Amino acid sequence: MNNNPIKFQVIKVSQPLGDFFIGNIKARDLVDISYADVRRIEGEEREVERYLGIQLPLDKSRVIKIRRYLDAPDAAFPTGVVLAVDQNCAEINLNGEMILKPYEADFSEDSITIDKIAKVLDGQHRIAAFLNESGKYDETLNNSFLDFRFNVVIFIGLDIDEQANIFATVNLAQTKVSRSLVYDLEGLSKTRSPFRSCHQIAVALDSADKKSPLYHRIKRLGVKTKGREEFEPLTQAVFVESLIKLLSPDPFADRTLYMKGKKPKYVSNSELQRFPFRNLFIGDQDNDIAVILFNYFTSIQNKWPIAWQGIQQQGNILPRSNAFKAFMRYLKVAYQKIVHSEFGKIPEVEEFTAIFNKLNVSDNDFTSGNFKPGSGGESAFYKLLMGEKTIHDLKNE
Repeated sequence: MNNNPIKFQVIKVSQPLGDFFIGNIKARDLVDISYADVRRIEGEEREVERYLGIQLPLDKSRVIKIRRYLDAPDAAFPTGVVLAVDQNCAEINLNGEMILKPYEADFSEDSITIDKIAKVLDGQHRIAAFLNESGKYDETLNNSFLDFRFNVVIFIGLDIDEQANIFATVNLAQTKVSRSLVYDLEGLSKTRSPFRSCHQIAVALDSADKKSPLYHRIKRLGVKTKGREEFEPLTQAVFVESLIKLLSPDPFADRTLYMKGKKPKYVSNSELQRFPFRNLFIGDQDNDIAVILFNYFTSIQNKWPIAWQGIQQQGNILPRSNAFKAFMRYLKVAYQKIVHSEFGKIPEVEEFTAIFNKLNVSDNDFTSGNFKPGSGGESAFYKLLMGEKTIHDLKNE
């Protein structure tokens, strides 16, 4: 870090709050001028947060995910990092450049050093992805990181209440994006990835064949599908997040590998015991994975037809999210019981049915009374499938 002025081109934008500036700045420069409290991964609450009476510390796991994302060939931060800069540290020259520099006051306590120029109102996790454990710019980052530039939105001379208003708007009032929508957008990608494969399998089982046991049962965008009268008990997010655990130990790493023109290596049987559809995915055999799921849930439908069809019946949990997630966890076990070491084989419906026929469970047992809402109900359902508990056990708990 040095105290040399930082220059970059900006444009001025006028809105009801006043004027602000949009520009792009090198990642290293942004790290150098960002407030110190932004750099604490286990950070304390910031001044604006104290003003609002809230606390939003940095999330270390989120920072790690962002850093991994930056290694992908399509990494991008299209939305701007929002900064508040003291008016004594900024000027605009005749060439439309913003110049940010330290401020030396008559009294030292009023001076502003280079690392205190910019207060981050939004974007602290993105900046933190470029830091080492000491809170400095990480010199070990590869060349793609070194060339990275941030889109920044700069407010100059904002009072603390104005900063708080902006902070609240971008951090508290924004609507979260549905995970189901995110997975649906993966379908537009031309690059192979576990997310795209799971999305396409979800679409196939939900829409391609009326004989599918999951036909019209998946909310593609996380909300009721327009034009459908049927009740859709599952979201695409639940489907994708359950299936992806069977084919990839690291979906983001797989996605990045494909984007670089490479593909994962086939794995051994010991690894397939953890991710039984791994080699099918690597071999572009998504259709086979879809058929396995088709046969698996058809056997469930055949075993408990009344509960399966009564999805709108009050208290019936089959096949709502908790039961579905438990069934998907159990699929790893059921599949291996059938194929043994012959991973990649497609079991017939009757082979799955033979496994479920060993369970002493009736259609009337799939009630919210026996399986409580939340993760506890999913866990109880899975233990029932595994033979670790009986319906009698659950009714007496």
